[in-house]
Amino acid sequence: MNTESENTTTADSKAANSSGLGKSVSFTNVVKSYGMKEVLHSFSLQIDPGELICLLGPSGCGKSTILRCLAGFETITHGDITVDGESVVAMPPRERGMGMVFQHYSLFPNMTVLQNIAFGLKVAKVGKKERLERAQRMLNHVGLADFGTRYPNELSGGQQQRVALARALVVNPSVLLLDEPLSALDAKIRVQLRDEIRAIQQKLGITAIFVTHDQEEALAIADRVAVMHDGHLEQIGTPYELYVSPATPFVADFIGQSNKLETRVLPNGMVDVLGFDVPLLRPLDANTPVTVFVRPENVVLRRPDAGNGDHVVHSSMFLGAFERTEVRVGTVSLVSQHAAGERFSPGERVSVEIRPEPVAAEPIDSAWARHATMKADIRVNAGAGERQS
Repeated sequence: MNTESENTTTADSKAANSSGLGKSVSFTNVVKSYGMKEVLHSFSLQIDPGELICLLGPSGCGKSTILRCLAGFETITHGDITVDGESVVAMPPRERGMGMVFQHYSLFPNMTVLQNIAFGLKVAKVGKKERLERAQRMLNHVGLADFGTRYPNELSGGQQQRVALARALVVNPSVLLLDEPLSALDAKIRVQLRDEIRAIQQKLGITAIFVTHDQEEALAIADRVAVMHDGHLEQIGTPYELYVSPATPFVADFIGQSNKLETRVLPNGMVDVLGFDVPLLRPLDANTPVTVFVRPENVVLRRPDAGNGDHVVHSSMFLGAFERTEVRVGTVSLVSQHAAGERFSPGERVSVEIRPEPVAAEPIDSAWARHATMKADIRVNAGAGERQS
């Protein structure tokens, strides 16, 4: 690291320490209603100082509403929101000290990049020399050190979003709020800027809440992910915890891809999946009819001798480091994910094994199984053959 970078890091670290970055945030039984429509249902979440939390879920589940309530742009109906133990629900937005980055950059077209970044400091009546120095340090942080004299229309989309990020950070916000900040960018730029946001957040030690509907984005950037559905918090956990131990059927189906199959719980507490005994993540009573969620990487395809496998490959999709292969097991379609070197061709006959990794399951007579639109239409007994010992 060169001397200029070292000086920049030191100065920003001092600014962070003096402004108390790395604050805790707590939502307690927060309810938000628009007229008779309740969009947040007793939402509770504790965020640790310096943590980056992703709010993940489909459109309309309440993710952005949570950010707007924290920022003060929306008034909550019930509950409490605190920052470092102090309630902010009665504070006007300007006193809450939030920094926000949106999907749309909202840069002032008649201002240079440096002036855009320094604008919040100017409003706060910070002296010109100090605000320009701080704005330049933030430009260095976001990799645009030489772009200060340019105007927004001279920048790419990714560069404009970096400027928007620098503008949010330069005021030393108590919490950084990012509402779908990458959704308007091309895929390659999204990944690059995602990684840069994470690196800057960790360097500054600021608490951040990142809203997205993209599960890959959430799993890659977050310390923990809060999965939301229909105004409820379904589960909070590390990306690994959500993937290997989903707490609800919605999380099992929303995080990653799953093969959904119907079967029954065996007397030994396991479930029969295509003739293989597979353990459950959480125990259920014997003989309970259930929908189980089997990850594609736990569906193993093998080439039997003389090509006399029981099942037929329907399609195969090359995805770089791995392939996804769809196999017909009677009338059932199963997806297997495997290394790209293990290629299977449509029409090829294969055998299928199910790894004994614990699976999420939901009783078929539950409300979720009765009403969810993603309910499986796969039947486990279709062409499954004899149970395996």
